[in-house]
Amino acid sequence: MKATHRQDRTPPGNSRIRAISPILTLAVIFSLAVSSGTLLAAQVPVKRRLSPEILAMHARAKRPAATAPTTSLELAATATALTSSSFNSEQGPGPGPIGPGPGCNLFPAPASIGTTVPLSYFGPPPSDTNRSLVGPVQLLDTGVVDVAHGTITVPLYLGHLKGSGKNVWYVLTDVDDPNVAAELGLNFSAKLTFASHSARTGNLDANGNIIFDAGTVNFKPERKIIPGPAGHEFPPTFATPGSIGDANYGPLVQIVNAANVIYNAPMVAFDVDANQISFPNGNVDYTKVHDQVVAIDPVNMTVTLNLINGFSFGRPVWYLSMDTSSTLGAAIEHNTFAPLMQKILLGHDDSFASPVERIFISTNGPESGACNNPLRQGLSADLADGFRPNNVVGGIPTIALDYSPYWDAQLFEWTQEAIDQGFRGQLREEFQILTFVQDGLITGPGGKTFGTSGFSINCPIVQRLD
Repeated sequence: MKATHRQDRTPPGNSRIRAISPILTLAVIFSLAVSSGTLLAAQVPVKRRLSPEILAMHARAKRPAATAPTTSLELAATATALTSSSFNSEQGPGPGPIGPGPGCNLFPAPASIGTTVPLSYFGPPPSDTNRSLVGPVQLLDTGVVDVAHGTITVPLYLGHLKGSGKNVWYVLTDVDDPNVAAELGLNFSAKLTFASHSARTGNLDANGNIIFDAGTVNFKPERKIIPGPAGHEFPPTFATPGSIGDANYGPLVQIVNAANVIYNAPMVAFDVDANQISFPNGNVDYTKVHDQVVAIDPVNMTVTLNLINGFSFGRPVWYLSMDTSSTLGAAIEHNTFAPLMQKILLGHDDSFASPVERIFISTNGPESGACNNPLRQGLSADLADGFRPNNVVGGIPTIALDYSPYWDAQLFEWTQEAIDQGFRGQLREEFQILTFVQDGLITGPGGKTFGTSGFSINCPIVQRLD
């Protein structure tokens, strides 16, 4: 549990007990598990430090840091959805994070604004010294973030499906071992250890590529959404995703021959040869690759992915959106429906053995004025103008210790009373949202109790913007 969580507004002494008691409870559980040696052993895997030999196996997956394409890309990710009336049926990533107004562009202003000296007179940001301090931090460190277009170029991997030998093109974003994370430049997530029951299995080959035991994705379907009426675009009246995994597909893979380390390895193409997916300059064929791909180069083994605006504890961030455990969510997110993700335990947030963090998604936030509205937020806004909804995620590296790329979606709705009183706005911080729930300003969709919405999204964090 996060120490800043305010549980209620009872007298101070009582509230402190209420706030601390979940932490004490968790500590007791861990103590009992250690002392007994058997408690929860059957349910919870125990992570041990990898041997040098095993770490060397994982090091084979290290690739040179990917560089951004040098030619001018035909960037579907930077298209202005406002000029199109069919954006809810278009294939590809949708608009990128550098939108045409403050409601669709969260990139911070330079520190020189309001001063009498140019930016060159300012020293480096504090985050250069301590990554937890204010300033930009690239968290997924396997390639180059293009801040002008809001994309990241990362290594492209070619694995195979056991038995058939079919090509599996994938990327790596997260891992549940800190030493492997440091070696490969990936995000470390301790929580992924508790997601083993929703992971595929596979083995590393001699070149550090994965031979997957199961899991396929069909990238041929066409994404299509029909929104609800104006002002109430969410929920849509129809939605189908652009890529659909089989029953055995989820983005996680547990490496059986290398200490059962768990990677987040979303698939970006399947059962195609390199010449069929060679789009190094953009203009991608989305019947063959993931909708979040902006460019893919199987010669240089790189892939450029679209980034998405969001907030973590008030700070603007960019993240990827790769898979969702529901078809509706996958359609809205422009990503892959991954049925194996449905095995993930939801609703437990930071409690013992929980594999998820939370992502807070407004259904009816401010949408008038579209991207010109600095308070713009929510799914209705997304379906009305085509830009992303400015979601709020929980803990990420450098801010908290409980990061997971598997986000438990918690949809919230402003009450009509809050709207009538002019209270509706853009929310940017987890405990601000939880406080507003406590105060009765927001609820679950349709006035229902606020909590898990029953699906999860695979959204690896990439960049903290300040």
